[in-house]
Amino acid sequence: MDLPSTKPYLIRAIHQWCCDNGFTPYLAVAVDARTRVPREHVRDGQIVLNVGYEATAHLSMDNDSISFQARFGGVARDISIPMGNVSAIYARENGAGMAFEPESEAASAATESPASEANQDDGPEPPKPLPPRGRPSLQRVK
Repeated sequence: MDLPSTKPYLIRAIHQWCCDNGFTPYLAVAVDARTRVPREHVRDGQIVLNVGYEATAHLSMDNDSISFQARFGGVARDISIPMGNVSAIYARENGAGMAFEPESEAASAATESPASEANQDDGPEPPKPLPPRGRPSLQRVK
């Protein structure tokens, strides 16, 4: 019998801890074809989103996905993130949180941009990024 993943439970717990303590919960997401986010804000196959209650509407965090509505440039957008694509959740103010390994399908797709998928036959493939060294960590950025 396979046990359910602890990841969605940990994400919900850290989100609640951030909100209870007046911190802003940020979600780092590996973007692939299954992820519905504003593509114009994706950088290097990733996006960081404010998932605080003040920044979202209809926030739902179940065991398979996270979905909500948020405004980007004043326009309401529907966001949908498979739980496997979440790479971190942390407090913006102090960096406290947790990092996760994205699922293999999300991690491999995150290295490809939509532009490179459209132009695959136009020339040689761009060099693949080097894999991260050591254990993942969060850094406080001011």
